[in-house]
Amino acid sequence: MAKFDSKSFNPQAFGKYVDRIPNVKKNELAKSGAVGANAQARASLANQTGSLYTRVPYFGRISGDTSQNNDGATNIASSNTTTFEQGFVTASRMDGWTERSFSKSITAGVDFMDNVAAQISDYKYEVKQTMLLAILKGVFGMTTTGGTGETKIANTAAAEFISKHTYDITANEGENAFVGPTTLNKAIQRACGDNKSIFKLVICHSEVATNLENLKLIKYMTYTDKDGIERDLTLGTWNGRLVLIDDSMPTEEVEATAGSGTEGEADYVAPTEAYTKYTTYVLGKDSIILDDIGDAKPYEMYRDPAKNGGEDTLYVRDRYICGVDGISFEKPASITASASNTDLETGTNWKIIHNDKEAISHKAIAIARIISRG
Repeated sequence: MAKFDSKSFNPQAFGKYVDRIPNVKKNELAKSGAVGANAQARASLANQTGSLYTRVPYFGRISGDTSQNNDGATNIASSNTTTFEQGFVTASRMDGWTERSFSKSITAGVDFMDNVAAQISDYKYEVKQTMLLAILKGVFGMTTTGGTGETKIANTAAAEFISKHTYDITANEGENAFVGPTTLNKAIQRACGDNKSIFKLVICHSEVATNLENLKLIKYMTYTDKDGIERDLTLGTWNGRLVLIDDSMPTEEVEATAGSGTEGEADYVAPTEAYTKYTTYVLGKDSIILDDIGDAKPYEMYRDPAKNGGEDTLYVRDRYICGVDGISFEKPASITASASNTDLETGTNWKIIHNDKEAISHKAIAIARIISRG
């Protein structure tokens, strides 16, 4: 079939476009309940066109660990409460699509701009999904060593968070390198201990989900129809947590190794086969902040009547507040107008919320990951 401006068309203009290409990207993370907003950050940034960064204060908690024995002869020692601050950054995104008027003429009236407009919602979910994965990469790449004073406090807290909130089983023997009956429960207990109930959903690659299904570990929800017949829904749970399946979850290819030495000798190193590492995220409600606060002019259409015989361009602009519940974005001087995806995935830009005395407990952060071979 002939082409014009990348559009397939019938030279005799007999056919019309009726179906658009289906979107195979599921973008489940962007649609999930793990994505929320922060009211204070929104109040600070939403009505300030051009504002880039804000810090939200938090009160520290008092502790019963400092309770003193009252023997009637000892003065009470008092202490003061601490405060913390969390940084949020805005990220603006933009795009545009141009369609020639002649495309409509040669395809018997097909309006390609209508086709673009009908896909804007999916497009925005794809943008958000990419940003969310960048944020998750950033928080698991935080600086964990070095520094003095307040920096050392933050780095030590980051090291504890990454260690406790990562459950990597890829080095285990045989089937133990794959997800199994105890994997999720161990991962969330390791991350948050007795606070593990803060985790509400799991998002994994279809390879991981298939293994869980084969082990009958995913329990699909059911509903009863009007005739009283119970039917399965496509939504499933794993240990009571909603399971979302999305192949955009991170993977890493590990190459085979040849090994060395002679088998049976002390210096023998066995060869290994190539395999894939799959990252599964376990998240709490509103654990990631990606709040669409809108651009001053989110949509704009422009027509150039002369170029290529006339063409229309649709411009789209969006603006988001980015953050993580329990982790602060510390804006570097290099970010002057909008945080890029590279900025969001850079670990040095994220710090566990802390002050000059302490960091908040990692057990309050509802983000964890499981790394497995499937």
